Amino acid sequence: MFFCHNYNAWYSHLKHLNDKPWWIAALISWGIALFEYLIQVPANRIGHTELDLGQLKILQEVITLTVFVPFVIFYMDQPLKLDYLWAALCILGAVYFVFRS
Repeated sequence: MFFCHNYNAWYSHLKHLNDKPWWIAALISWGIALFEYLIQVPANRIGHTELDLGQLKILQEVITLTVFVPFVIFYMDQPLKLDYLWAALCILGAVYFVFRS
C-alpha cells in the first residue's frame, strides 16, 4: 500500500563516497530517490482510498523508523541509543491518536 524512503540512498554516501565530490553523492541519491518516488506516488494514491493524509504520513514515519534504526545500527555501525526508544514511543502515541476512531 505504501513505500517509505530508502535511507541507503541518502546516508550510505557518508560511508562509501567520502572521497568523491558532494555532487556525485547528490546525483546518485537523486537517482535512487526518483525510483522510490515512482513507487511511492502510486502507493499513496492507492492508500488514500482507505486512509486520510494524516494516517498516511504517520504510517510513513513508522515504516521509515522501522527501516532506518536497524540501518543506522547494523550498516552504519552507530550505537543503539535510548533516545530511539523514546522516539518510538512518541511515534506510537501519534499512531494511537491518528488511527483512533
